[in-house]
Amino acid sequence: MTLRARPDRTLIRHHRRSRRFMLVEVTAPAANRTHERSPVNLSFVLDRSGSMGGHKIRLAHRAVEEGIRRLDSRDRLSVIAYDDRVEVVVGSTPASAEAKRNALARLAAIDARGSTNLAEGWLRGCEQVAAHSAPDQVDRCLLVTDGLANVGITDQAELERHAAEIAQRGITTSTFGIGVDFDEQLLGAIATNGRGNFRFIEQAVQIPDFITSEVGETLDVVARDVTLEIETEPGVIVEAVGPFKSHGVAGRTVVELGDMVSEQHLDLVLRFVFPAGERGRSTSVRLVLRDRDGVLSTAPVDAVWHYSDDAACDAQPRDVSVDRAVAGRFAARARQAAVALNKSGRFAQASEELAGVGRRIRQYAGTDAELNALADELEHQTLDYAAPMPAQALKQAHFASMNVSRGRDAMGSARRAR
Repeated sequence: MTLRARPDRTLIRHHRRSRRFMLVEVTAPAANRTHERSPVNLSFVLDRSGSMGGHKIRLAHRAVEEGIRRLDSRDRLSVIAYDDRVEVVVGSTPASAEAKRNALARLAAIDARGSTNLAEGWLRGCEQVAAHSAPDQVDRCLLVTDGLANVGITDQAELERHAAEIAQRGITTSTFGIGVDFDEQLLGAIATNGRGNFRFIEQAVQIPDFITSEVGETLDVVARDVTLEIETEPGVIVEAVGPFKSHGVAGRTVVELGDMVSEQHLDLVLRFVFPAGERGRSTSVRLVLRDRDGVLSTAPVDAVWHYSDDAACDAQPRDVSVDRAVAGRFAARARQAAVALNKSGRFAQASEELAGVGRRIRQYAGTDAELNALADELEHQTLDYAAPMPAQALKQAHFASMNVSRGRDAMGSARRAR
């Protein structure tokens, strides 16, 4: 495991608060193929509501089948199907050859019908995982849906709380939205709070590829519940720019990075707000990586800033690679906000959200072509968001922005070190 940190600038103002950014790069170790991987405890939760009829349900069957086939006798599996009712199609069982044949036979009998009790279906899947959770396992629930939560618990905030509580117990949730009718804000929030991944499946034919990719990542986990701890002096405020959850513990800020897979490379942007301080004095930050099992072995990384006057602060050089990462994260955040505003009919506000971030990027872009191109792109997109946008375009924008924010590739998969 490697940990690197690069601040955008190293001087801070002595007479008032200063805001500085840092790019943190984390690369997971390669899986040790001479040792057995961690066993996996997976629940496949499949939406069988009426809108999943025909081609979608058949492809979802195929995707779950392929996922089940990748498991072996070390693993556990369960299958849940839901519409307005919830059915435990296959209760949690070791993934023996006979159990997999039985699961595939029962899966084939699932057909589409009814409404969408997403919450109960998902929670039932989590229950199946929790009932057989073990310290050495990777516990995960995969939720596949093309619709809205319209029966049972439908409040997003309540579902987010459930996802976070379940994640605290070591069970992550990944979500898959199919087509144009699902709620991307809801599925994205469940995945973010559940420390899993959100994937947008634009066309039904992509279902098998996306789900088998997620199963493959689950089988390739090398570090569980990875966190980045940031130790600072009193009065320093730390924020992760993006969807990663953070909390304070004994004077430290802990950012939850979730599970990491073999050779995964993750970029994280941190924002620091430093209080005023004595000119000539320095202040430092220490970054420490931890994980549930203590498998990570990397030294802490320290960074130092120095209090100085305005002239020196204004003249100091910037690290353009950090500026690019910061701009990308804020552009992604603006696009996600613009999606929500456009959906709610607040078109002028959606456009201004993008334009405002574009203007701020211009303030430090200088002659950098990449930063100026991003500002141009945001300004051009204000026209798109100034009127109602098609549901497909909104989902594409939301998914792309989430991938940027979480440091994943265009398909929502982990980026691997080269």
